[in-house]
Amino acid sequence: MNFKLYLETAWKLMLQYIAPLILMTLVMGVASVITLGFLAPVMMAGYMQSVLLMIRNGREPVIQDIFSQMKLFFPLLGFGIAVFILIMMGLMMFILPGILISLAISYICLYMLPLMTDKQKGIIEAVKESFEITTNKEKFSDHLIVAILITGIYMLGGYTYIGWIFTLPFSTVFLMLIYEEQVNRMPMQPMYQAEPPEQNNA
Repeated sequence: MNFKLYLETAWKLMLQYIAPLILMTLVMGVASVITLGFLAPVMMAGYMQSVLLMIRNGREPVIQDIFSQMKLFFPLLGFGIAVFILIMMGLMMFILPGILISLAISYICLYMLPLMTDKQKGIIEAVKESFEITTNKEKFSDHLIVAILITGIYMLGGYTYIGWIFTLPFSTVFLMLIYEEQVNRMPMQPMYQAEPPEQNNA
């Protein structure tokens, strides 16, 4: 994968739609706090689908998008509870197993949400396909780097109170670009590709 191209493209797209992306991010953050995090997964599903449509069709994100996938509330809630129980069991086993379980699930489920919203897959089917994608021997290192980059971007935003407002949309655009071209096999739009280097005619 050309990670430099993906990162540059994600940056350009974020700047192009910076106002609606930040507004949508703020509303999602506030709603997550108010609902004690219960709506966070399903709102993130809507958030990702909105960004995917922005990349694919040039559609400007709107606040209503984060509530567009409410049909997934109970499946994602059940999945979240199961993951929470697994992590807690791991943490009770001298902490390290819980951390390893958390990292493994985060990596395996890297593409779970877009597979559910974009391809209308059930949660088990989406987890299975995401697992197959992320553990593919030929692309394993690429997807691992994607996961590391996204984690790093998240952590960078976590150092300040408002940093996440910018790092969340940036990392989401980056992930959806990877999903669209590498997972969904859709070529990147020419308008979003990096500009060719200037030729020296001298």
